[in-house]
Amino acid sequence: MCLSTVYKNEMTDSAVVMKNVMRIECKDGCVILTDLMERQLIIRGVLESANLVDGFVIVKTKSAMEAEAKAKAENKVEENENQAAEAVA
Repeated sequence: MCLSTVYKNEMTDSAVVMKNVMRIECKDGCVILTDLMERQLIIRGVLESANLVDGFVIVKTKSAMEAEAKAKAENKVEENENQAAEAVA
């Protein structure tokens, strides 16, 4: 039997959301976790990675994805401004 510990966004002790997870379902933008005691936890986000040999799963939450997208967009704007400045110089 493969059981996993599920982390939110990063693999740190403070990011553990559920242990002894036996089933993971992805449905409608949510990750549904079920542990050995049949307790369920629903997280809005996506499955980022799973290592079933080492028994860990990382779920990226919707808020983390939005923050990442915003940072990428800001980076792109900065790159474009730098390219425009170089073209003028």
